[in-house]
Amino acid sequence: MGKIELIPRIVENRDWVTILFLLALLLVAITKTAFENRFSDFVNLIINNKYLKIYKDSSNLMSWFTILLFVVQLISLSFFVLMVLSYLGYTTKTNWISYIQILTFLSFFVLSKFLVEKIIATSFNIESFIEQFNLFKVSYRTYIGLLLLPVNIVLFYTDLMNTYLIMGVLAILLVINSITYLVSLKNYQKLLLSKLFYFILYICALEIAPYYFMYYVITKR
Repeated sequence: MGKIELIPRIVENRDWVTILFLLALLLVAITKTAFENRFSDFVNLIINNKYLKIYKDSSNLMSWFTILLFVVQLISLSFFVLMVLSYLGYTTKTNWISYIQILTFLSFFVLSKFLVEKIIATSFNIESFIEQFNLFKVSYRTYIGLLLLPVNIVLFYTDLMNTYLIMGVLAILLVINSITYLVSLKNYQKLLLSKLFYFILYICALEIAPYYFMYYVITKR
C-alpha cells in the first residue's frame, strides 16, 4: 500500500484587499456626492486647467475635498507599490503587513516633507509660492491616485503586472511632476526671479534629495 503524503493547502486571505478597494471607492463616492461641481472640474484636470484656476486659493489645500482624495491617493499608491514589490519577489500582493508598512512609510514621508516645506517657506519668505506649488502637486498626484485605483483592481485580480507597466506608471509620474514645475514657474516667474537662490535651494533640498535618499535606501535593502 502506497504511502499517502498530505500537503497543506495555503489559502491566501484576500478579504482585506477587497475591503480596501471598497473603502477607497466609498471615499470617492462621498467626495463626488459632497462636492459634485468641484469633482466634475477635477476629473477634467488632465484636459484643461479650469480646476486649478477656480480652486487656486491656498485654503483649498486643507479642504475636505483635498483630504478625502489624498487618503484615496495614499491607499492607491501604497497598494501599487505593494504590487511592484510582489512582482519583484520581495513580498506577496496579499501580505497586509507589508501593505501597512508601505502605507505608514509613505504617509510619514509625505506629511513630514510637507511640514518641513512649510518651515523652510516661512524662513525664505516664499510662503505664497510654496502653498500654490503644493496645491498643484497635490491636485495632479491625487489625480494619478484616482487613475491608479482601477489599475490596482485589475492588476490584483489578474496577472497583467510586467516591467513595461511599471516603467509606464513611473514615466507618467515623471511627466506630471514636470508639468507641475512648468506651470508653477510660469505663474510665479516674477516672484521666483527675485528669490531664485532660495527656490533652487528648495528644489534641491526638498524635491530632489528626499527621493534620492528614498531610492538609495530601497535599492540598498
